Amino acid sequence: MPDDLVFRKADISDLNQIEGIYSRNLDEEEAGRISTGWKRNVYPTAEIAKETIEAGEMFVLEEKGRILCCGRINQEQEDAYYGADWRYPAPDEKVMVLHTFMTDPPYSGRGYGKIFVRCYEDHALKNGCPYLRMDTDEHNARARALYKKLGYEERGIVPAVFNGLPEIHLVLLEKKLEENV
Repeated sequence: MPDDLVFRKADISDLNQIEGIYSRNLDEEEAGRISTGWKRNVYPTAEIAKETIEAGEMFVLEEKGRILCCGRINQEQEDAYYGADWRYPAPDEKVMVLHTFMTDPPYSGRGYGKIFVRCYEDHALKNGCPYLRMDTDEHNARARALYKKLGYEERGIVPAVFNGLPEIHLVLLEKKLEENV
């Protein structure tokens, strides 16, 4: 990772920047330039970001004080994950999950998402979780391509009511890390 980039837990002083990233991504969604399946004032919201920060689960990738990417990292698997056809049927305590990951649109396509996901992987290993899971909307081609490039395997598409959004089809992804790396 370049020296000027920092991966860290977010704090409440980051809320405005994170809210701005959410808003710019939703602008892109509404303009039809990306497809995340998210909806303004439903998900994601500033209140959700605040709760995530307060829970100690929001992480950011920043450069010189500017947040480039953000995402929630914890061990909470969505209901849709249970019963999925996982290649690695891991115990819950060995699974780390990335949620609501996004790159600020002006910085998209520059490799920051790849760096953030690699940091998520390092964080998972340091916390004894070699099994990684995540999901994305089935229409989110950009995210699906990134995750495939980084070695995540799609394990199915499941219907879900997701954060108040009905009729969402989640692509479930997973990866197993080598524990001795």
